Amino acid sequence: MNQEDSNACSVLLIDDEPFAEDIISHGMKGCASYALRYARDPGMAVELAKEINATVVLVDLRMPEIDGFEVTRRLRADKDTEHIPVVLLSSEEDPEIKAKAFAMGANDYLVKWPDPRELVARVRYHSDACIARRQRDAAFVSLRHSQEQLAASQSALHQAQKMEAIGQLTGGVAHDFNNVLQIIGGNLQLLKLVGNLNDAGKARVDMALAGVERGAKLSSHLLAFARRQPLQAVVINPGHLLREMDDMMRRVLGPRARVVTEIAAGLGSTLVDPNQLNNVLLNLAINARDAMAGGGTLTIRAANAGPDSFLPTEVPRGHYVLIEVADTGKGMTPEVLERAFEPFFTTKPTGQGTGLGLSMAYGFVKQSGGEIVLKSEPGKGTSVRIYLPRSEAEPQHVEQAPTAPLLGGVETILVVEDEEDVRSTTCGILSALGYRVLEAPDAAKAVEIVQSGQHIDLVFTDVIMPGPVSSLQLGEAVRARLPQAQILYTSGYAEGVLAHEGKLEASVNLLQKPYHPDALSARIRHLLRRRQSAMI
Repeated sequence: MNQEDSNACSVLLIDDEPFAEDIISHGMKGCASYALRYARDPGMAVELAKEINATVVLVDLRMPEIDGFEVTRRLRADKDTEHIPVVLLSSEEDPEIKAKAFAMGANDYLVKWPDPRELVARVRYHSDACIARRQRDAAFVSLRHSQEQLAASQSALHQAQKMEAIGQLTGGVAHDFNNVLQIIGGNLQLLKLVGNLNDAGKARVDMALAGVERGAKLSSHLLAFARRQPLQAVVINPGHLLREMDDMMRRVLGPRARVVTEIAAGLGSTLVDPNQLNNVLLNLAINARDAMAGGGTLTIRAANAGPDSFLPTEVPRGHYVLIEVADTGKGMTPEVLERAFEPFFTTKPTGQGTGLGLSMAYGFVKQSGGEIVLKSEPGKGTSVRIYLPRSEAEPQHVEQAPTAPLLGGVETILVVEDEEDVRSTTCGILSALGYRVLEAPDAAKAVEIVQSGQHIDLVFTDVIMPGPVSSLQLGEAVRARLPQAQILYTSGYAEGVLAHEGKLEASVNLLQKPYHPDALSARIRHLLRRRQSAMI
C-alpha cells in the first residue's frame, strides 16, 4: 500500500433512503481520495465497517427498526469498530437529540444535507484522526514487540554470561564495541609481549584474552545475522571445502557418531565467502552433535539443484548449489522450529548455548543471495538445506595469508586511527616488532603525511573515521603518491564504505577488529612480501 492509499478515506454510509448515496457521493467529489460504500440495512453496519476497513461511518438517525443511536451503540460495542468515527445525519436541529447522540458515542452530528465543503471537511477530519489513531496503535504494538525482543535478548545474555550490550549491536555500535575489544586485547597482548610476566600473570592474561575472543565471536555472529558482516566472496567449488572439512567434522562429532559425505559428480561453483561458509557448516555440525547426544549419523550432501529438480516453495526458481546437513537427532517440535532462526532462541540449558548458530547461518546465506530451508520432526532428526546461486565462472584459488608466530621488520608503517587508545596500542605492538611507526588521528592528517614525501611502506587505516577526508580518499592519495605502498584496512564495521551489498572487492585487504597481533603481523608481512615481489 502506498502513502496515498494509506491516507484514503473509507466511508460507510448507512441510510434507508437510496437517494442518500447520490447526495453524499456528489458532496464528496471535493475529497482528494476516498471510497464510498452504501448500505440500506443498518444491521450490516458492523460487518461492513470491518469488511471495508472504514475510517468514517455516516449513519442516518431515523430509520425503521434500527436507528442511528443503535447503530452507534453496536459499533462501539465491537472491539474492531469501537474507535471508528461515527457521524450521525439528521434533519432535526435539536440540542437534546445532539446531546444524546454524543452520549451514545457519536463523534459528530450533521444536519441534512450539509454543504459539500462542510461534508468533505468533517469527513476528512474524522478519517485522518482514525488513520492517525491506527498508525499510533500499530506503532505502540511494534514498540511493545521490540521491547519484548529486547527483554528476551537481555535475559539470554545474562544466562549465557555474555556482555549485555551485544544484543543491541547495530553497525555503529558494533564498530565501537569492536574498538573496545581491540583496546583490551591489544594491551593484553602488548603486556604479554613486553611485560616480563611470570607464569601466574601469563595465565591471567590468557584467561582475559579468551574472554575477548568470546566477545568478538558473538559480535561477528550478530553482524552475520543482521547481514552486515563484510564478506570476502570468491567463486569456489564447495565440494573441495567439504572434503577438507571432513576430518574436522569427525573430530567435532566424536567417535560414536557416523559422518557420511555425499558430493555429486559435476557439482557447480558458487560465489561465497569460504571462511564464513566453513563457520556456518561447523556450527551446524555442532548443533547436530548436541541433538544426537554424541551418537547417530550426520549426512553432509552437496548437489546441483535447479528448475528441473525439486525446489521447496521457499526457494525461487533458479540454478543453485545445494548443501545439506542432516542428522538423526531428537528433532524439533513445530513451536521450536518456528523460532529456530531467531537470535538468542535456544532450547539448550543455561550456559550451554547462545542461540546464535542458526541465526548466523540464516543471515550469512541471505546475504550471499541464497536461501536456507529448515525441516525437522521430533524423533526423526533435522535437515538444514542451503541453496547458494550457481556461478558459471571458474573457481578461484584463494590466497591465504600464512599463519606464523609474531614477525617484525624494519619497514615504515603509517597507522591511521581516530580512537586514541586503539592507535596507541597498535603503534606499541608494531614498534615492539621493530617497525618504524608513523601515526595519524584521522585521514586528513594521514594525507598530509603521505604528501610530505616521507617514505612509507604500508598504510594501516581504520575504515570509519571522522573528518572531511574518508578512508577511501586516503587510499586514493596513497596510490597516487606512493603507488608501491600497501594498504591494509581495519574496521569493526565496514558496510557501505568498503563493502557493497555486504561483499568486499577481492582486491581489498581488510583485517576485522578485534585483531590478534599474530594476525596483524602475518598480514603485514604477507603484504610487504607481495610489495617486494611486485618491485622485482
